[in-house]
This record gives sequence, structure tokens and C-alpha cells, in this order.
Amino acid sequence: MSVKNTSPNDSYLPVAWEYREVIEEEINKRSQGKIFFFNSDNQVDEATGRVTSMAEEKNAGVFIILDSGTKIRIDRIITLFGKIGAAYDEYDAFANACMDCTGGYEKDDL
Repeated sequence: MSVKNTSPNDSYLPVAWEYREVIEEEINKRSQGKIFFFNSDNQVDEATGRVTSMAEEKNAGVFIILDSGTKIRIDRIITLFGKIGAAYDEYDAFANACMDCTGGYEKDDL
């Protein structure tokens, strides 16, 4: 997967304090690992590294910055070093979407 800066055109969604606390804890611990997130094309992407800081950009949202320079908007993080992120519910709903489908049939045909 390619790693790129994420700044989707969709609006930033405020993130619950628990997710910000997890990020701050990982920054303080200087943890390194893998982060899964939705990129600017709304596709699942990944990045590996250490989170060096968290910064707010006016009219864009709050981002984490990795030691590689990669920026990831925190409301698009699925998992951070194996811990659930703010976008996990969106990812889970996406993964379970087919469970609601009719397998190509119309409701009347079932």
C-alpha cells in the first residue's frame, strides 16, 4: 500500500477525548508500529512508524505526524498500533455491509 498524506475533502469530524488520550499516550511512550486509516481516496491504507506529534490545522482538522513526515487526520484512523481508532466503526460497518445484501437478488425474488 502506498503511504501518502491524508487530507480528505470531507469535513473533519470531532474525535472523542479517549482517542486523543490514546494518541498522546503513544507519543509519550515513543511507541512505534502500524497504523491503519482511510486515505484521501477513502480507501484503507497503512503507515508504519512512530507518532512524533499531534497538531491542529485550521479548517482541516487534527493530524498526527509520523517520524517519516506522513500526516494522518485523526478522525480517519482505524487502528493505531493495534488500538481502536476513531474511524473503526466506519470500517466495521464497511466490512459488514455485505451481510445486509441480497446476493444480487431483488427482495421480491427471495
